[in-house]
Amino acid sequence: MLDAAVAVFSRRGFHVASMDEIAERAEVSKPMVYAYLGSKEDLFIACLHREATRLMEAVVAVVRPDLAPDQQLWSGLRAFFRFVGAHRDGWSVLYRQARGQEPFAGEVAAMRGRMIEVVSSLLRGVVGGAARPVDVVSMAHALVGAGESLADWLADHVDEDPEATATRLMNVVWTGAGGLLRGETWRPAWD
Repeated sequence: MLDAAVAVFSRRGFHVASMDEIAERAEVSKPMVYAYLGSKEDLFIACLHREATRLMEAVVAVVRPDLAPDQQLWSGLRAFFRFVGAHRDGWSVLYRQARGQEPFAGEVAAMRGRMIEVVSSLLRGVVGGAARPVDVVSMAHALVGAGESLADWLADHVDEDPEATATRLMNVVWTGAGGLLRGETWRPAWD
């Protein structure tokens, strides 16, 4: 039932999606959907939780502490973009359909917060104690935002390789953010 709901919510959005369509796609009766999953809002939240959990589990499973920091980041990015490539409807529900809609925005913010914690931990591994905590957290926010934006792009480009997308972001992060977190900064020549 959740697979059917994710597919319908992805295509139609929360407000337009109907429980009739979800039940039909799941090949169950509408009362069965209500009995197992509650209201349409409850069903949408269940979809959000499942997709967010699957995404986080995919990333956390490959970010092993025995890997070098760049390998951890690379592994996490690859897992993230592979998940999006394999679960485009799930990404649509998480990123496009739930953002900015009450009461779902809080669910998305919590998921995003967990992702920022994971990325902050990876960045701390890159620089140890060399970076100020505010720099690590702000960079994690920027990287998660960039990852979300690229994932949204990937979701629309079904022929695009998730690995190539991960490589693009890794190049930006590793060559750019790595230097910044090591204390290298750009200064305008005209100041």
